[in-house]
Amino acid sequence: MDLKSEIKKLAREKDAVILAHNYQIDDIQEIADFTGDSLGLSIEASKVKNRLIVFCGVHFMAETAYILSPNKKVLLPEKDAGCPMADMVTAEGLRKMKEKYPGVPVVCYVNSSAEVKAESDICCTSANAINIVKSIDSDRVIFVPDMNLGHYVSRFVDKEIILWEGFCPIHRRLTAKEVVGLKEQYHDAVFVCHPECSPDVVDMADHVCSTSGFYTYIKKSDRKRFIIGTEKGVLYRLKLENPDKEFILAYDTFQCKNMKKITLNSLYESLLKEQHQVTVPEEIRIKAYGSIQRMLEVPRNF
Repeated sequence: MDLKSEIKKLAREKDAVILAHNYQIDDIQEIADFTGDSLGLSIEASKVKNRLIVFCGVHFMAETAYILSPNKKVLLPEKDAGCPMADMVTAEGLRKMKEKYPGVPVVCYVNSSAEVKAESDICCTSANAINIVKSIDSDRVIFVPDMNLGHYVSRFVDKEIILWEGFCPIHRRLTAKEVVGLKEQYHDAVFVCHPECSPDVVDMADHVCSTSGFYTYIKKSDRKRFIIGTEKGVLYRLKLENPDKEFILAYDTFQCKNMKKITLNSLYESLLKEQHQVTVPEEIRIKAYGSIQRMLEVPRNF
């Protein structure tokens, strides 16, 4: 059986839209209707009329899709595909932090659970985090859960950023020593990294950007060789769009195991049986939706 053809056929029959995060395996990205970052995909899903959303990503992403499209059925092909960073903050833990800093607004990275979003004042992505924090009328801000992204934001705002001590284990794995070695080996290469990397790695970057920002920056660049400081899934599209350019992954195992759990087989089974549905209790969904909506209302050119 040609699984890719069967999945496409089944998606049409089931009135389904297939979303794939940039970190998914190549085969999944190839057959997806939309690829992109977690929030961008959820927004795209809310615009289409399909009754079924199959989100090839991790759990918080499927939750976000449901938050924005509660009238649609949302499936996550691998029910145990989670995010270690998102798991580092809980709603209960955040409530305790809010008690410690009463009245201080909470900015929540979209890489978080629905419950955490519901306890927050406003969400952000890695692409708009600086603008979101700047938009808040307060000298102090609680930032959860990624302390590395929060530290990066603090470089550009005149506010005190109170950091939750969470992080992405995959991005944190990259060290400044490894970057130095790569720069010496590939002296003509441009080092591009994600702000989830540690501050000392960010300091060495020629350009820092969100996942989607990699595609824009590299496509526009006239340079021919790039050291890639984010999850290896981005290489699929980078190579497609830039066949004349060379990409060196910052370390060989720059790979999120959770993001790689979904296969063509599990996608097919999920679609066929409409299994592993993701929902959010309505009370939590409404509060989480408010945090996302407030983010979307902030002008992009703030």
